[in-house]
Amino acid sequence: MRNWILPENISDVLPREARQIETMRRSMLDLFGRYGYELVMPPLVEYVESLFLHDDPALDLKTFKLVDELTGRQMGLRADITPQVARIDAHILNRQGVTRLCYAGSVVNTRPDGILSTREPRQIGAELYGCADVAADVEVIELMFESLALAGLTDVHLDIGHIGLFHTLADAAGLAGERRDAVFAALQQKDVPTLKAVCVGLPAEIAAGLTALPTLYGRGEVLARARASLPALAEVAAALDTLAQLEAALAVRGIKVRFDLAEVKSSDYHTGLVFAAYADGFANAVARGGRYDRVGEKFGRSRPATGFSLDLREMSRLPFPDHAPAILAPRGDDPALIAAIRALRTAGETVVVDLGVAAAEAGCDRRLEAGEGGWQVVAASAV
Repeated sequence: MRNWILPENISDVLPREARQIETMRRSMLDLFGRYGYELVMPPLVEYVESLFLHDDPALDLKTFKLVDELTGRQMGLRADITPQVARIDAHILNRQGVTRLCYAGSVVNTRPDGILSTREPRQIGAELYGCADVAADVEVIELMFESLALAGLTDVHLDIGHIGLFHTLADAAGLAGERRDAVFAALQQKDVPTLKAVCVGLPAEIAAGLTALPTLYGRGEVLARARASLPALAEVAAALDTLAQLEAALAVRGIKVRFDLAEVKSSDYHTGLVFAAYADGFANAVARGGRYDRVGEKFGRSRPATGFSLDLREMSRLPFPDHAPAILAPRGDDPALIAAIRALRTAGETVVVDLGVAAAEAGCDRRLEAGEGGWQVVAASAV
């Protein structure tokens, strides 16, 4: 029986990758803290109804279910941490003003997002509650770029969309049920022929607007084309105004924007602005986020919110410095030896006590040995 075989798309994290992931996790959480974000640690498992902000078939499908032996109620292994943080903000902290929260932890998915994706991402993210102003989205996007830079990604492309455009047009057309889902699916795939087919029979202006969305891609001039192509609805104008404000604010911070008004690849709880960061060498987005206003409604307190998240395991594919060489020390109970080892470790050195491991295998390029002046560090080759 091959007891060492792991399930598909589940893997061990070995020392070098684990060190890289943990280093990035610590650095990013420290960065979040400097922006005023407070760390929360939701549980890995809780009652399944608390894991969804509303009816969310996609997230429901990705969630492992089990029965709580204590209560008989159905529980789930979290597939996304954002709903848990929303519960904490709305139901537990219950603060009146702006709240900044961050998190880092494993999530578990019933199926991978892609062929090479893991089913156990290490999700890290930051969320800002209680502010509906564009300034909140600017802060979150700036923080996302700073986080990616810590991981070694500096040439990042930002695509921004607004899922509210689809919902406004769909509501204006009275789309509901399976047909609305079909239009949304075609838009997600940017499948214009299918989109045209499923829009047959809709009011001409609405159908033209929906089929125009996949073509509205590019830099700032896209917004002008959108104003000319989309129906003159107040909600559409407001969404385009928001995107223009965001572009201007990000430009001051040196962040260039590409608009993709068919960018709707988000979680079902997103309500407006959505964004994704892309980098060379990665087939999928390296980070995603957006606005999910009314996020606490299910927990009895509606709040505007915006945030982003990324998978630290994806980031571990990036180049990372090797571990700093260590010092190999002999075993023994000599107080002077023990003191020397402690002093070296306090100074930041890695000291490995020789219990039978080879110096090279332990990553040691120096040794601690007794000399005339006491215990001294010498090059391994000198011994």
